[in-house]
Amino acid sequence: MSQEAIRIEDRSADAPARPPRVKLVKAFPDAFKNVIATARTCYSSKGIIEDGSVDLEKYTELAKSIYEAGHHTTFQHATFQFQLSNVSRQFLWSFLHSHPFYNSEQVSQRYVEVKDENYFIPPLRGEALEVYTSAAVNQLQAYRKLVELLQKPAAEEYYKRFPGRRNDRRFAGEIKKKAQEIARYVLPVATFSYLYHTVSGITLLRYAKMRKAGDAAYEQQLVVDMMVDELLKFDPNYRIVLDEPIDQETFPENTYAREERRGDFIEEFDREMGGHTSSLIDYKVNSEKVVAEAVRQVLGVTSARLSDEEAIGLAIDPSRNKILGNSLVLTTHDKVSRALYHASYTFRKKLSHTADSQDQRHRMTPASRPVITDHMREEPDYITPGLILMDAGAEKLYRETMVSVWGAINRLLSIGVNREFASYLLPNAFPIRFTESADLLNLHHKVEMRLCYNAQEEIWQASLDEVEQIKKVHPRLGRYLLPPCTIRLLAGTKPYCPEGKRYCGVPVWKLDTSQYVRAI
Repeated sequence: MSQEAIRIEDRSADAPARPPRVKLVKAFPDAFKNVIATARTCYSSKGIIEDGSVDLEKYTELAKSIYEAGHHTTFQHATFQFQLSNVSRQFLWSFLHSHPFYNSEQVSQRYVEVKDENYFIPPLRGEALEVYTSAAVNQLQAYRKLVELLQKPAAEEYYKRFPGRRNDRRFAGEIKKKAQEIARYVLPVATFSYLYHTVSGITLLRYAKMRKAGDAAYEQQLVVDMMVDELLKFDPNYRIVLDEPIDQETFPENTYAREERRGDFIEEFDREMGGHTSSLIDYKVNSEKVVAEAVRQVLGVTSARLSDEEAIGLAIDPSRNKILGNSLVLTTHDKVSRALYHASYTFRKKLSHTADSQDQRHRMTPASRPVITDHMREEPDYITPGLILMDAGAEKLYRETMVSVWGAINRLLSIGVNREFASYLLPNAFPIRFTESADLLNLHHKVEMRLCYNAQEEIWQASLDEVEQIKKVHPRLGRYLLPPCTIRLLAGTKPYCPEGKRYCGVPVWKLDTSQYVRAI
């Protein structure tokens, strides 16, 4: 039996050394009764049906029938907020944050220093456990050394922005954060996170059904089972519709016979990137014309009265569409702005695991992300941030750590550890190669947030790459893909920078995107 075909049920039944912790802290009252009340209200001639008037025994079959028929909006009203801790970044990336229907607020590796022994340990024994923990400890030690080594180049770049702050010890903490933001690239994706995670009842039921899917199936079964237990303690009536999980063999990625020559795919993908971080590979050719026509249709005017240039401006030029200057993101509620839905773009992207973890939080710009174990190969494969290259000692340590990490991963695989467990040692720097698509309305918001100089540098670079390519094919649309400060300038919204004390130190609103450059 191949390593990929090993079922979770056949692996060690030992609990992980540092088990996840799950607590339901806030929940919708009378959650399951509300499912019935909302369903009955649809057909009520007497007005709203109240939760308290629902007789569950009488309407159990109704609940089952609407669930089985796929009428799931009634299950969306009730929401549940969980506190999760001792859960890995790999699990968050692969499962909890891989879909659009959730909200999370998690601890930031950019701003919070990672503590020792703060990583997930799969149920390994003997040599496998020793190899795994030794590698993770080495990665954490390298992280701490890099934090120290990178503070000098980070300080040099910081004081270029803020020369008046030089020698002022009050800003030492800011510089350290810039250093640890880059040092985290060596941390394993096993590193723990803690977070609030809020989902609806239907999403919880989907979690339960899909808990054997993906790259972290062992861990996610532990976590999802605990979430379901918390749900049932709060409202046991959800047992009425709770399904058994789908077997691993059912998922299409597990029906395809794996090839060992993963390097061929990686070489082909990287070659086709053409030197880009994010490469535009497809778009609607007539987007500018279609957006203009959509605006005219909203307003009920002809092209003779409103030109394409003027119509496009009404939708995306902040000096014409001033709601773009509002931080509340009101475009989905505005009829003219919604014309931007009709333009769309597709990118082939290569981001580190840590940068993609931020990219995927933009849930309205969906992507097809990889089965990460199918992208692992024997040779070290990683992204190197620019700040690393500014210090010879940091670069040497960084590359030595990567060689050591892959040595440990290859050793684990050679002694029979399955690829899922070995993948937890992959560093945050591991490249995620994937395709992402977005309509212009939602891409506009994403680019606005990520062109801010406070955004993580790698995702900032990818966003800038995307903007420059869109400007070439659709200049009338692309020229308005801008950071928040420039949009607010054009909209007449003050202050131009909405970040307050977090101001990046660069008057970006005075620059064209072709002039953007940053190292931190």
